[in-house]
Amino acid sequence: MADASHSTSHPRASSAPADDEIDLGRLFGLLLDHKWWIIGITAVFAVAGVAYALLATPVYRADALVQVEKKAGMSNPLEDVKSILGEEPSADTEVGILRSRMVLGRAVDQQQLTLQVTPKRLPVVGDFLVRHGMERPGFAEASVWAGEAINVAKFQVSPMFIDEPFELTVLSENRYRLSLEDRELGEGKASTDESFLDGSVQLRVAELQAGEGATFTLQKSSRLAVINDLRSRFGVSQQGKDSGLLDLSLSDTDPQRAARVLDAISEVYLTQNVQRQAAEAEKSLEFLENQTPQVREQLRQAEDQLNSYRTERDSVDLSMETESLLERIVDLEKQLNELSFTEAEISRRFTTSHPTYQALLEKKQQLQNERDQLEERVDSLPETQQQVLRMSRDVKVNQEVYVQLLNKMQEMKIARASTVGNVRILDEAAVQPAPVEPKKPLIVVLATLLGGMLAVGLVLVRGLLRRGVESPEQIEDAGIPVYATVPLSDEQGKLIKRVKHRNDKSGQDISSGILAERAPADTAIEAIRGLRTSLHFAMLEAGNNLLAITGPSPGIGKSFVSINLAAVCAQAGQRVLVVDADMRKGHVHHAFGGRSEGGLSELLSGKAALADVTRSGSIEGLDYISRGSAPPNPSELLMQERFSQFLADIREQYDLVVIDTPPILAVTDAAVIGKQCGTTLMVTRFQMNPVKELEIAKRRLETTGVPVKGAILNAMERKAATSYGYGYYNYAYK
Repeated sequence: MADASHSTSHPRASSAPADDEIDLGRLFGLLLDHKWWIIGITAVFAVAGVAYALLATPVYRADALVQVEKKAGMSNPLEDVKSILGEEPSADTEVGILRSRMVLGRAVDQQQLTLQVTPKRLPVVGDFLVRHGMERPGFAEASVWAGEAINVAKFQVSPMFIDEPFELTVLSENRYRLSLEDRELGEGKASTDESFLDGSVQLRVAELQAGEGATFTLQKSSRLAVINDLRSRFGVSQQGKDSGLLDLSLSDTDPQRAARVLDAISEVYLTQNVQRQAAEAEKSLEFLENQTPQVREQLRQAEDQLNSYRTERDSVDLSMETESLLERIVDLEKQLNELSFTEAEISRRFTTSHPTYQALLEKKQQLQNERDQLEERVDSLPETQQQVLRMSRDVKVNQEVYVQLLNKMQEMKIARASTVGNVRILDEAAVQPAPVEPKKPLIVVLATLLGGMLAVGLVLVRGLLRRGVESPEQIEDAGIPVYATVPLSDEQGKLIKRVKHRNDKSGQDISSGILAERAPADTAIEAIRGLRTSLHFAMLEAGNNLLAITGPSPGIGKSFVSINLAAVCAQAGQRVLVVDADMRKGHVHHAFGGRSEGGLSELLSGKAALADVTRSGSIEGLDYISRGSAPPNPSELLMQERFSQFLADIREQYDLVVIDTPPILAVTDAAVIGKQCGTTLMVTRFQMNPVKELEIAKRRLETTGVPVKGAILNAMERKAATSYGYGYYNYAYK
């Protein structure tokens, strides 16, 4: 077979690259040869990307802004040391609280997110049609269309039915049917509490705004699974370092639901923050209320003791010096008492080894040391003055403590009542108008790139795996001279017909005519004329005029070369005979318009004479012998004396005998025939037979004593892979 644009060849001086080397020129040529495949596959992927971008359900994002202040509106009276301790909650802490199950779980409960109502729509395009407002057409049955929805007020199931999909089918304006796994559970009425499965399912549908046959899936998911899903779609980030501004975002396919849920999360976060601040004030107030009765009782006892002592001593007055000493002692006791309140507050947060706790203890010890020094001065006073001073001190200290407790209790009650937390919602949830997913341009670009890379990869891998012969140099490197390079012919392609026999699964291509007769000016025939010239000189040294044409495998064009070589030789004035020695699948008779019966197999089996099987072709001087009926033992027939006698007879009657043999790697017939022929040529097909295959075929023939005179490269094509890879060119000359 051949190509109509080539007639002669000029091999490049340099040899082809080795099998284990990568020829970049050849790879580039492969891409050029398969450019339409690459463009086609890339276009398919691009169209698929466009279709996905249009049909994919868009995802919208709602965002909100929250401020976390460093101090609440009303400070706790017992928290004066917090600024020193650096105890303000960090942004990471607030982010963790926002993403906690406590906050998200309350939002899930408020919005009833564990209940999922999913409308059943047309596959693939259903959501796309609904998004574009497509209302229910006449052919619709179970699908849900634009403007159709249901409002489920209550849907409670027992734990065994968690995550089970129930199907609700609308029957009429106010009636529906509930099913589970194609099992009908019963019918219900809108705006009515219904019970199914012996009370395991409680359902109340508030509204039914859908056409008859519309089907919805109701599913009660586990609370933890819904929280985890919500957390995966919920994002929190801080605006700048230490700004106290938190950006909240939530992605959802339903923009209204995204805004509602994000608002719910913000409100829950605000509420828990206020509750947390109020809880701290409540704890402080509880501590103060527990201390008040004890201090009041201590004050009463101190006053009673002082009054009793004065009565016994007939009212003892203190000197000026003692009064001054008393005031100093009372002041120290007051400071120590305040430190005791502060210590009680921070002891709930820190251990005694904390630096601030240590500083407080040091100050407390200093005041105690000063008080002890004053106590020593008191000991130097007269006994009566000492007693009165100590009792007066106890009364005044307890009075100060009691008043201080009452004041702080009042302050704590005010702080508790006016707690506002340190969180503000600056921006409520708002949904951006454009969806954040899918990113349509990006998807189309990525799909196109993926298609292009996949197409290029397939072409390159296929080209690297199929390393058939692509240039005469490769054949010559294997030690076989190349006698001709026959281009692929478009005209020969028109003569090809596919024939499928009863026991042949794939069928075979046969030629229904002779190209040398149909298109004598075809470039393939010109190449075969060049082969005729080369053979004329080569066969001068041969022992006879018998030419065997074989090849490594079937379907490489042996019969095409044999028939057309015989035809051009006959056109040159020689008497030529073509023998179809492939008694299994030979099809030379098709090219001459004859039948296979009455051919070589009948001659070798003694059923017919030479004159009976020899047929004339349409070209003067050209005869042929068909393969005959398929015998059970072709190889044995060829090894008989009758075949040798047949060859001796015909070589006397003809100037050239061309014998078309079976492929040598399939059967041994070619070796048997070639043993008696003066010249043997091997046909190989462009990009079909690897060099290794040629070497094995040559070695098999030479092992049986059949030297291979040369090779014919058939069906050569002008391809970029060979032009760039090996620099092989063909030219037409008219």
